[in-house]
Amino acid sequence: MTDREFSFGRLAIASLGSATGVLVITTVVLALVRPGPGVGLAIVAVGIAAAIAAMGVVSTSMTRRSLGDDRHDEHDEHDE
Repeated sequence: MTDREFSFGRLAIASLGSATGVLVITTVVLALVRPGPGVGLAIVAVGIAAAIAAMGVVSTSMTRRSLGDDRHDEHDEHDE
């Protein structure tokens, strides 16, 4: 486990940072490829979906690492 306590600020910065990184990569791809309107729209849509997914993955992993994974406890309660 880590010595640091859970911080909503650190969680927000990390999740927004991951989304920003994905959007920067999407912008670089758009600048290099220079697609037409339809393909450009598709690239942007995939980039936005990937940014949302990155935020979810980072926030879930940070939360589970800091607070623990309670999925096993909930599953055990339903089995009884």
